Amino acid sequence: MTLDRKRLAQIADWEAVAVAISLPWSTSATSILLVAWLVTLLPSLDVAMWRREAATAAGGLPVLLWLLAAAGMLWASVSWPERIDGLDGFHRLLVIPLLLAQFRRSENGKWVLYGFLAAAVALLIASWTWAVFPALWSPPRRIIGVPVKDVISQSTVFLICAFALIGRACDLLRECHWRSALLPAGVAALFLSNLAFVAMSRADLVVAPFLVVLLGWRQLRWKGVMIACFAAAILTSGAWMTSANLGPHFVRALHDIWDYRASNEPNDVGDHVEFLRKSMIFVREAPLIGHGTGSIANLFRRSAVGETGAAAVATVNPHSQIFAVAIQLGLLGTGVLMAMWIAHYLLFRATDFTGWVGTLVVVENIISSLTSSHLFDFTHGWLYVLGVGVVGGMTLRDISTAPAINAARADTVSDSADAALQG
Repeated sequence: MTLDRKRLAQIADWEAVAVAISLPWSTSATSILLVAWLVTLLPSLDVAMWRREAATAAGGLPVLLWLLAAAGMLWASVSWPERIDGLDGFHRLLVIPLLLAQFRRSENGKWVLYGFLAAAVALLIASWTWAVFPALWSPPRRIIGVPVKDVISQSTVFLICAFALIGRACDLLRECHWRSALLPAGVAALFLSNLAFVAMSRADLVVAPFLVVLLGWRQLRWKGVMIACFAAAILTSGAWMTSANLGPHFVRALHDIWDYRASNEPNDVGDHVEFLRKSMIFVREAPLIGHGTGSIANLFRRSAVGETGAAAVATVNPHSQIFAVAIQLGLLGTGVLMAMWIAHYLLFRATDFTGWVGTLVVVENIISSLTSSHLFDFTHGWLYVLGVGVVGGMTLRDISTAPAINAARADTVSDSADAALQG
């Protein structure tokens, strides 16, 4: 039976769309769809396509980081189940070159973005509906306005969508398409107001200012940065005075820091600070190649013995992507991680909308990973992999097709000139 690779490629494209739609809503559905997508995609790719992407920095460095983590199991002083479990967070990085190959050849990458945005808008509607009418639904132990998953996941999805839409609106305004800019600007405003008045994570309070500066720089360089910061300051001041969520959220974080410094009492922020302090000690103990893959939980368990307060809290997550890699793989692994981030950022140097979306995904992940291990989290990790892989593939496709388009235009101009001369 002949393998119809073209048909499988088309099916894989739409399965990728389904994965993007499910990601903001359901971990289980995303997992099932990812397996179905991989089963369909792999037979549709030949070895040369995968090898081409793996030979680039954007596709090869994630594979190199995985290989280093696999080797790191050899020098970890924990049980093999713990070593294998530690490698689990690295697995999704292997998908990046596959996505780059898929969407370099496919024209359907835009539908993945549209599907993700549609799912995010549906989640936005559900969030606002529950926030405005809280009596409609009252499940136990859930934050009002966060119908699925958690506030960190929802906040990240909304923040990325908001800035993507603001970037699109700015592009349309520069092209004098005033009416067309109203829709993305209006939806972006709903995303941002949800973050201000319904639910926003502390991590995104840190990320948002960086995205504001990035947006201004992309539009008008230093002039744009000043305009963006001024507008953000006005909007933030208004939200700060009127929101029952934004100001108190920030004040609680400050109180947590003060309580931790005064009495070493465990709390959300104090625990994070303690985890980072211990992480630095672990890295100094094995700076070059780390303690090995899967060693994080054991190190924190040992460090909590005989301690009190925040120091007695054991964790499996240092709440920093850099430390999560550095503890296990040392400065060698950290260097590969940072090189991967740089390669992915440079992949999206184009100033078009596709480049802006890719830049948002990469920068958001880099900044938020200072206080979270987001590459190892399900939603955030797959959001990064899908964003870099799909948008990166679209970017590579645009780059590869540009010479052909320019050549065709040159031939057309040349034919027109010949016809004019003959006439």
